[in-house]
Amino acid sequence: MRLSRLFAPTLRDDPADAEVASHRLLVRGGFVRQLMAGVYTTLPLGLRTMRKIERIVREEMDASGAQEIRMPIVLPAEPWKATGRWDLYGELLFRLTDRHGRELLLGPTQEEVVAPLVAGEAPSYRDLPLNLYQIEWKYRDEFRPRFGLLRVREFLMKDAYSFDRDEPSMSASYDVMHEAYRRVFERCGLRYVIVEADPGQIGGGINHEFMARADVGEDLFVECANGDYFADTEAAVPRAPEAVDLSDLAPVHELDTPDTPTIDSLAALLQIPKERTLKCVLFEAASRPVAVLVPGDREVSEPKLERLSFPTPVRRFDEGDFVRLGLSKGYVGPQGLPDTFEILADHSVRGGKDWVTGANRPDHHASGVNAGRDFRVDRYEDLVQLREGDLCPSDGGELHIGRSIVVGHIFQLGTKYSKPLKATFIDEDGTEQPFVMGCYGIGISRIAAATAEQFHDDGGLTWPKAIAPFEVVVILANADDEKARVEAERIYQELRSLGVDAALDDRDDRAGVKFADADLIGYPVHVVVGKKGVAGGTADLKLRATGDRSVVPLSAASQAAVDLLASAP
Repeated sequence: MRLSRLFAPTLRDDPADAEVASHRLLVRGGFVRQLMAGVYTTLPLGLRTMRKIERIVREEMDASGAQEIRMPIVLPAEPWKATGRWDLYGELLFRLTDRHGRELLLGPTQEEVVAPLVAGEAPSYRDLPLNLYQIEWKYRDEFRPRFGLLRVREFLMKDAYSFDRDEPSMSASYDVMHEAYRRVFERCGLRYVIVEADPGQIGGGINHEFMARADVGEDLFVECANGDYFADTEAAVPRAPEAVDLSDLAPVHELDTPDTPTIDSLAALLQIPKERTLKCVLFEAASRPVAVLVPGDREVSEPKLERLSFPTPVRRFDEGDFVRLGLSKGYVGPQGLPDTFEILADHSVRGGKDWVTGANRPDHHASGVNAGRDFRVDRYEDLVQLREGDLCPSDGGELHIGRSIVVGHIFQLGTKYSKPLKATFIDEDGTEQPFVMGCYGIGISRIAAATAEQFHDDGGLTWPKAIAPFEVVVILANADDEKARVEAERIYQELRSLGVDAALDDRDDRAGVKFADADLIGYPVHVVVGKKGVAGGTADLKLRATGDRSVVPLSAASQAAVDLLASAP
């Protein structure tokens, strides 16, 4: 590619709305341009990088035995209603109505498409296992798109779906994809961790996220100081305290606590630590009221609660709910709640007794309140938000919170979709059975953004060579010098003949502009051919990742660039 012909409009100034490095540099480097909030046009440089990522993904998917298909973007609403996700996704869905009044959506994921497809075309156990994948644009109506390509309304993904006859076979398919994902991210050059994850709106059981470490990442994960436990914060389980001895309990006393609807105000009034208090937080799930109990110094993790009620959405009580049920907001305790409430408690509640909690009337609390004697607990579950310094469930080491960007997520779905969609096959014994499924997503555009976050410096991008838009740029420093032009052309053609993905900067711009653009765009290797060097029979080489420079004989410049490229990350 001759840069004089390349549509790559670089910018000297940062875009005004850029909050993170990847957004700033991908726009400035001429990789993308924003059309509207959360929607971007991909320019030639950006498309070259994304296609290189796609090629790596396709090679590893094909090697794993998966087969590529292409599914529609515009989807019917009925299957989504059958699985419950029409309501679960809520306002995140782009909803449409066609001229005949049929409800449609733009697909954020394709389980509701692929399961009926396979049920209709692979009806026998002999057709299994089967894994189908696609690389396609996906859509989510994000309330606040931000961070460039990291939180958008339109994004490019690879999604794969495995179909098996039983749980052991599904686990085997999952393991194959797990290893394929490792190879994808290693080949892309990303620094990543694999964590236990929350299944979110996809649902299912065992699942893992592949997270690229990033200082600005919106996705949080925890890692044990001993290196043996990784989980995203929505799935991380802190070590539960030892259960306390309940043989010697204090009596219940009602306390006059005016104007103390919060834990902070209550603890200050009574001069007690917040962990002595018991929060009773009320929600609605599946049209049923739910009370969630956690120590007063902890917060309820709504994603964990949503996982227990999936696919039914969870809603925290509002003012109207308290009025309707005759409850005093800020003064609710689990003792005496109506039987219509399901009462869930975090495991940490087992580690306390003689709690101070709401007395279920305004401006009053109660002390000496204990589980079993004074209130029931229907289920103990993991329900608290994890925090820095919690203890690891594996070995008791301290847990530390890190930031990241999720670039891949894999799920063991089981029959979560095949059952409501009636996607079945005929098993060996002649019985009709639901497919046991897995699903596997990789964010193609997210990999590009995450890599830009990890690989940049003050001058611009420092792409790993596997996904750089070009591997080598030959910079003609003096476009008006015929001898330099001839030598630059020769080196460019020699690099191409050696199989190098090379570009020639033959623009009429000043050398300083070309050098700045080469750093900004992030070509792994720079070969500089100028009037002075040609006169002395030399060319200058630069390794972009380190900034190391060298001078080589002009006649050997092509091979020297190839050798330098081999050392590039």
